[in-house]
Amino acid sequence: MIYPVPKPRHKRRVPKQKDRTKITNKVRREVLKRSEGKCERCGRSSAYVFEMAHLIQASHGGRGDDPANIAYLCGPSVNTGTCHNFADYTAEGRAWRMKKLEELKRYYGK
Repeated sequence: MIYPVPKPRHKRRVPKQKDRTKITNKVRREVLKRSEGKCERCGRSSAYVFEMAHLIQASHGGRGDDPANIAYLCGPSVNTGTCHNFADYTAEGRAWRMKKLEELKRYYGK
């Protein structure tokens, strides 16, 4: 007869990196102020939706508590033709993200 091992009764610990990649409310306010409510790529002030986008992807350790790593883009990222989709899924967009990151580092004096 096989006796199963009981499941542990403790909660799993959440990795700390996940906490750093989440965009904080303070950063959201700063990015909205900096962008003046307009897409930071095309300058559009009205769109279906606007989204905060990591310039260094969260999956690559991009921080959400650093306003120099966040851009305000028209979206959603899954719709082709939007700036968020361009930035995430094209080679030109990846180059634009790195250029924007350098611009924002200078803006914040980093």
